[in-house]
Amino acid sequence: MFDLPIQYAFDHVGIAVASLAEGKKFYEALGFKEMHVEEVVTEKVRVGMFELANQARIELLEPMSEDSPVAKFLAKRGPGVHHFCLRVADINEAISKLVASNIRLINDIPRPGAHGCQVAFVHPSAAGGVLVELSQPPKGEGLA
Repeated sequence: MFDLPIQYAFDHVGIAVASLAEGKKFYEALGFKEMHVEEVVTEKVRVGMFELANQARIELLEPMSEDSPVAKFLAKRGPGVHHFCLRVADINEAISKLVASNIRLINDIPRPGAHGCQVAFVHPSAAGGVLVELSQPPKGEGLA
């Protein structure tokens, strides 16, 4: 369809919540049954993921400490959409292209994220006020 130099896929939307237990109630009311939970120590956050039929996910983010980025987001803005994530085939290539285009990044070196992915964040000031996460899945998992 489009001739993009790097492959991309929509991965998930991240929603900041004060508590996974409270945040998941709405999704359970919709009929979601299982929420995979893991801690992402590098981001000081507990993540609850709901899988969608099209391989995208809804990610609930609960801060693990007062100094986590999600805790700061909640204190400033309250619960709500925190970021969206694009899955990339090669995160280092994606970062290099953004740096070469003078795009402001929060992370210019990938770091560990949920599900064994390598992640980097684009600063909201460079993306129309939206925090954008780039995520490369572990080898062998691809973009589909």
